[in-house]
Amino acid sequence: MEGKRQAKISRLVQRELSEIFRRQTAKSGGVLVSVSAVRVSPDLSIAKVYLSIFPSEKSKEILENIKSQTKTVRYELAQAVKQVLRKCPDLQFYLDDSLDYVENIDRLLASDPIKGTPEEE
Repeated sequence: MEGKRQAKISRLVQRELSEIFRRQTAKSGGVLVSVSAVRVSPDLSIAKVYLSIFPSEKSKEILENIKSQTKTVRYELAQAVKQVLRKCPDLQFYLDDSLDYVENIDRLLASDPIKGTPEEE
């Protein structure tokens, strides 16, 4: 169960990281990175950041690029939240593929209608 402080920090980190990624992706063009969720550990030292990346074909490559730039992103985050947080949490990035999963389920349901239902006589 997440406490009020954890939830508050999670929302703050999510909002600031979204803004950081928005500025970075505006330069590259054609790529959209959104922060779908942030989970902060109880001691506020680690933040697990779940990213949704469009187009999904480039998601692995972009995620690896973001992971290699973790120190830079953490520094920018620390500058943005220095008035609120004494210590910026370590960032761990993960790919949020829930949208791809939902899309796959929708595609499967649309392409294969239920067959073999008995008709009433």
